Amino acid sequence: MAEHEWDRERVLEIIRSNKNKPGALLPILHGIQDALGYVPPNSVPLIAGELNLSRAEVHGVISFYHYFRDTPPGKHTIYLCRAESCQAMGSEALEVHAKHRLGIDYHETTEDGAFSLEPVYCLGNCACSPSIMIDKDVYGRVTAEEFDHIIENIQTG
Repeated sequence: MAEHEWDRERVLEIIRSNKNKPGALLPILHGIQDALGYVPPNSVPLIAGELNLSRAEVHGVISFYHYFRDTPPGKHTIYLCRAESCQAMGSEALEVHAKHRLGIDYHETTEDGAFSLEPVYCLGNCACSPSIMIDKDVYGRVTAEEFDHIIENIQTG
């Protein structure tokens, strides 16, 4: 079975198991993103049809919430904290450095598919600002040099 067909069947399964819940659209979108890592654009008509919504309504929710992505994520996702504590401790400079180092902006993935960059609005690590999280590992007091070191360690395994 082709990957596209598997994705379609998985999406339909998620839609059907959640469509009778109150406010079903968000649980469906979360379920799809949890299962596939993103919400494929070709799933929008399926969701809209099953929930009796317009494609624009479904797309509007996906694009409104920064959590949802419509492209496959990289092998590793870097979450850069943009909350007040991190901003006060230099996260804006770290953000500029990370985007330059990776060659991408928020919600994008490096050409090699290794890293995606996402903003996050608090990692709960305020005492060690600025903070990032890569996959499920949180790093505190991250400087540009430390960021490069972490990325290099991930790249070399």
